[in-house]
Amino acid sequence: MSTVLETEEHKALRAAVAALGKRFGRDYTTALARKGEHPRELWSEAGKLGYLGVNLPEEYGGGGGGMAELSIVLEELGAAGSPLLMLVVSPAICGTVIARFGTEAQKRTWLPGLSDGSLTMSFGITEPDAGSNSHRITTTARRDGGEWILSGRKVFISGVDISDATLIVGRSEDARSGSLKPCLFIVPRDAPGFTRTPIDMELQAAEKQFELALDDVRLPADALVGEGEDAGLLQLFAGLNPERIMGAAFAIGMGRYAVERAVDYAKSRTVWKGVPIGAHQAIAHPLAQAHIELELARLMMQKAAKLCDDGDDIGAGEAANMAKYAAAEACVRAVDQAVHTLGGNGLTREYGLASLVTAARVSRIAPVSREMILNYVSHQTLGLPKSY
Repeated sequence: MSTVLETEEHKALRAAVAALGKRFGRDYTTALARKGEHPRELWSEAGKLGYLGVNLPEEYGGGGGGMAELSIVLEELGAAGSPLLMLVVSPAICGTVIARFGTEAQKRTWLPGLSDGSLTMSFGITEPDAGSNSHRITTTARRDGGEWILSGRKVFISGVDISDATLIVGRSEDARSGSLKPCLFIVPRDAPGFTRTPIDMELQAAEKQFELALDDVRLPADALVGEGEDAGLLQLFAGLNPERIMGAAFAIGMGRYAVERAVDYAKSRTVWKGVPIGAHQAIAHPLAQAHIELELARLMMQKAAKLCDDGDDIGAGEAANMAKYAAAEACVRAVDQAVHTLGGNGLTREYGLASLVTAARVSRIAPVSREMILNYVSHQTLGLPKSY
């Protein structure tokens, strides 16, 4: 699925990552998920090849590219059946925030490791009583001399067990107004008072979900991302745009994998008079439609990545939300049609599609629900009044 919108370098990156993904494939990913293990070999290999940090600055060990390149990496790994969820979190969200807003010391401490995969970082924003509403975050940060004390709860935080630190979104009190404003902190995994509890998920995935407790976690002054407290809102949105772009890439890759499996099956499966079932329009047309919808979602994702890499955070916010919405819808329909194409075989472990039904459904919920995206577009784009 190449496109004329991509440079030769992008096409070469796409081909190289696709080759890496096929070396591992879906059997590798599902076997690890069943055993509760992480895809460390694939992560390490992708890091050695420079794919994990392709979006991060060259002076800190990255590839000097942006979300256009990193989204290609995740999409192609997903299309090969071996996506890496932590690409969304570690280099895309956390790496972007630190590269743009971190102090020089924070950049030198974290970016080289995030680039080569030797360090991993999780992102903690969602809370039990706030869901996708970042304005209701209750995790608070208060000063205590030269230190910070964090208190609060987070939920559905990915990969904390394999992360060296978690980028926590909290709120600190504005000394002038007394109101709470967003701020981001780097919390080491072994910080006293910082505990994690696995969430028992029906979805089978290598990356586990956790509920986090921050019970008066004491942090040094330099745990605050950046030089001051006033950039928290900018930092938050600088991380959320890449999150949505990568969520789109994840969904598009998954949808492509499903369609490719279904097309292969439809070309070879023969039931009537020696004609493959793919010759029948009832089979062919829905698969063609799924392909079209995935291509359209990718176009919006590419637009979002371009705006993000150009520094247009407002324009990227609209496009990234639209891309994530379009990709999730396309992915769900693509997986559903792929399973339906295979009939009973689509539900067997041998063909590896049935587990994607649940995984595809997640793309409508995380990292932001489709309803919150529709809220964003109706309010921000169309100017309609809020109901909340």
